[in-house]
Amino acid sequence: QGNLIESGGGLVQAGDSLELSCAASGISVPPYVTGWFRHPPGKEREFLGAITLSRQTFYSDSVKGRFTISRDNDKNTYTVSLQMNSLKPEDTGVYYCAGAPGSITRLENENEYNTWGQGTQVTVSS
Repeated sequence: QGNLIESGGGLVQAGDSLELSCAASGISVPPYVTGWFRHPPGKEREFLGAITLSRQTFYSDSVKGRFTISRDNDKNTYTVSLQMNSLKPEDTGVYYCAGAPGSITRLENENEYNTWGQGTQVTVSS
């Protein structure tokens, strides 16, 4: 089935930008949909956005206009990126990418995704 591996997390200040990457390893056919989720401390994990193989993107209202999802369909990595701008302390959390093998109707539904990365911590200080 392969793995998804997130990278790029770290500690930044409010107003800064940060780019996360999600690389697909050992996957011959990339996920049709790759989603990004965030798990803030003490809260439920939440959907941020997603991108399809054809590069169609979808965003939650909470990050629309600040976050941008893009992808590189290089057959060796199938990397999906999450560019985060104007970061706020409430953006703090563990960020996960997840893959779904086919089209899904509810992008925010975690159960639609069958492959998850291990997560990367993003901390935004005020």
